[in-house]
Amino acid sequence: MKVVVITPTYNEKGNVEKLIRILEEDVFPQVKNHDMHILVADDNSTDGTAEEVRELMKKYKNLDINQGEKKGLGAAYVRAMTYAVDNGAEVMFEIDADLQHDATKIPEFLKKIDEGYDMVIGTRYSDGGSIPASWPIQRKMFSVFGNLLVRIILLKFKIHDWTGGYRAIRKEVFLKEREELTNFKGYTFQVSFLNKAVRDGFKIAEVPFHFESRTIGDSKIAPMAYIVDLLKYVISASIMEKLTGPFGKFLVVGGTGFIIQAVILRVLVEILKMDPSVSNLIGAVAAIFSNFNLNNFWTFKKDRVRNVGEYIWKLINFYATSAIGVILIQTGTIFLGTKLFGKQTYFLFFIIGTGILLIYNFTVYRFIIWRVRPHDEKVQKESK
Repeated sequence: MKVVVITPTYNEKGNVEKLIRILEEDVFPQVKNHDMHILVADDNSTDGTAEEVRELMKKYKNLDINQGEKKGLGAAYVRAMTYAVDNGAEVMFEIDADLQHDATKIPEFLKKIDEGYDMVIGTRYSDGGSIPASWPIQRKMFSVFGNLLVRIILLKFKIHDWTGGYRAIRKEVFLKEREELTNFKGYTFQVSFLNKAVRDGFKIAEVPFHFESRTIGDSKIAPMAYIVDLLKYVISASIMEKLTGPFGKFLVVGGTGFIIQAVILRVLVEILKMDPSVSNLIGAVAAIFSNFNLNNFWTFKKDRVRNVGEYIWKLINFYATSAIGVILIQTGTIFLGTKLFGKQTYFLFFIIGTGILLIYNFTVYRFIIWRVRPHDEKVQKESK
């Protein structure tokens, strides 16, 4: 398997030479079952970084350089990973050129890849990983609480290090996420890449390592700008995932059913002068049919019915389970409300009953009608 270790550089002369020598002379000889390469992703450094790399390329034939305009860390990685994949890379590493990442851990990352993981994250915050003891307290707090904040906002706690840049990635992960990654030029790229990989069900592992202090040159992170960009991303990503996830789609479907039912209810009550409770049941029949089909083909499409017999059986179950909620919760609320406060309040109690019904319906639909069956769950895992 061709493995390309990608290190982004901007004015890293001195550091990048040390990293290349460590990789070539200490790390790569330990890797027996992979074809190891190095790709320097240089953003047109002005300090002679590229010239230093080209000089080393005369000695190390598996060393290459990819240069481009300075547009930020994310843009550099997307450019270099595209170049690597186009040249046969099957696995790519992200590693900093400033020697803060422990390159000797690369064989452990590759072991996880060989075990079937799609993405392996270097973690500083679990299972023995650590940050420098010499860091000032404010930097330690910024690092630790920054990661904790990401985990809390995204509600994803299994992964411990979201902001780190030491990773191994299968090409399939990159190709799947590449189009969306072009929106993130700076350091937020790391969080967004990982979040999208988790979202799409790729298998993620972690390898603990000790994060070293930089000894040459200065960090490229602008702390306040990074914090602002990071917060903007994780908050917007969290909101979008909720809106486009099953519950968000369920709300859209429910809203469609609500409109259908509300129109029929008002027509029957106010034009045809029918009883509100009976009118609500008639409107519910049409709304339930609409809800079933939209949920089946959109909200829960991964678990949708696969044949006519199953469709009819689930539709009957859907009507049965929905009828319980419509009759007892929604129509019951309308009936009691109009008896206590008058027929003119029917639409108010229709809205109140619908709100209560919403929670009941989502629970029933997710865990009864479109529940993930054990066989389907196994198939989904094996297909990844």
